[in-house]
Amino acid sequence: MSRKYFGTDGIRGRVGDYPITPEFVMKLGWAAGKVLSKTGTKKVLIGKDTRISGYMLESALEAGLSAAGLQAALLGPMPTPAIAYLTRTFRAEAGIVISASHNPYYDNGIKFFSHDGTKLPDEVELAIEAMLDQPMDCVPSEQLGKASRINDAAGRYIEFCKSTFPSEMHLDGLTMVIDCAHGATYHIAPAVFEELGAKVIRIGGQPNGININDKVGSTAPEALIAAVQEHGADLGIAFDGDGDRLAMVDHTGALLDGDQLLYIMAQDAVKRGALGGGVVGTLMTNMALELALAKQDIQFVRAKVGDRYVLEQLKLHGWKLGGENSGHIISLDHNTTGDGIVAALQVLRVMVDGNHSLQSLGQLLPLYPQVLNNVRFQAGTDPLNNSEVKRRVVIAEQELAGEGRVLLRKSGTEPLIRVMVEGAELEQVSRLAQYIADAIPAAKAVS
Repeated sequence: MSRKYFGTDGIRGRVGDYPITPEFVMKLGWAAGKVLSKTGTKKVLIGKDTRISGYMLESALEAGLSAAGLQAALLGPMPTPAIAYLTRTFRAEAGIVISASHNPYYDNGIKFFSHDGTKLPDEVELAIEAMLDQPMDCVPSEQLGKASRINDAAGRYIEFCKSTFPSEMHLDGLTMVIDCAHGATYHIAPAVFEELGAKVIRIGGQPNGININDKVGSTAPEALIAAVQEHGADLGIAFDGDGDRLAMVDHTGALLDGDQLLYIMAQDAVKRGALGGGVVGTLMTNMALELALAKQDIQFVRAKVGDRYVLEQLKLHGWKLGGENSGHIISLDHNTTGDGIVAALQVLRVMVDGNHSLQSLGQLLPLYPQVLNNVRFQAGTDPLNNSEVKRRVVIAEQELAGEGRVLLRKSGTEPLIRVMVEGAELEQVSRLAQYIADAIPAAKAVS
């Protein structure tokens, strides 16, 4: 069945435009309540990032859940992985995250976690969509759900994060810049690293409702790079607006992407005999990671882009470690979804354990040049089936001659075609990526 509302990461859009309206979100809360009410707890956790619209959408969800007879437990601003973790520990029916992740403040979205802290299966999302087509009703007054607030949510999650770092280790002597993107980690991440002994320099930690992801965070690492260089820090860590992805910068200002961080973690897991199988990447994973793992006889599979698909492959193979080059890294030893803070702690553990610099660890995996053009396509067209686009893809692949890749895919959250070309020479892959992008009707390259 085709999806009407749910994308690869919940339901997302511009606030005030359907479906991100108070009316729809209230009915979404009701529909989800009807479908998810399976146990006696009748409790659903609701967390959000720091967007100004979060207050409005939180109230709408609360009303819808109440009409379906479910209790709403409000967490306030919390990272997405924190909500996954707390949903499990509170034995809740589900967890709901109000966030548009790395998008600008005027976007927002709703995504769900099941009672075990994983993204909802496709069949459950389809059941919620079917319920949205039904008339909304209301349980009798004596059965209406109540709302409460969990005041110690931040402290609980801080302690969880610290528990993933070996108790015999500390971060004493390390100076690090922490960029919270004016998002959901602003009151969590600095405390985690400070309590483990690091000296923390904070940026992107003063949310005002409209500055989330604005020239800060993992998708805009220039601010982190500048701060690391200005303060002479040992490293920098940036999170996105909802804290499920990260980027890291070494003391020279060099940026490590998710593939390099995943490789560091995989190498360490092999050393400790804790890998538990292979590694899952995505269609966007750099070829260098795949080849480096193959040299060590470590199995590697590619999932569709999106952490939910990485998780699907991990479960299918019974593996533990996977991630995306965007910085979503899943370590099932620790959490059920991508967790930026926990992933950073695992890299820091490798640094401390071997007395390595982040720079030396980053040099373990030199990446192939990979150029990604995001191209906004003309409404009503399908660039993936355009004959000229197809012709140019064939020409590009012939020129790469097996020493690179071409990948075109539609964004799951925006009307964009992502044109990726990867190969040994930067000039070549840049030229070929633009050559393909120029063939997309009414295209406008946005990055």
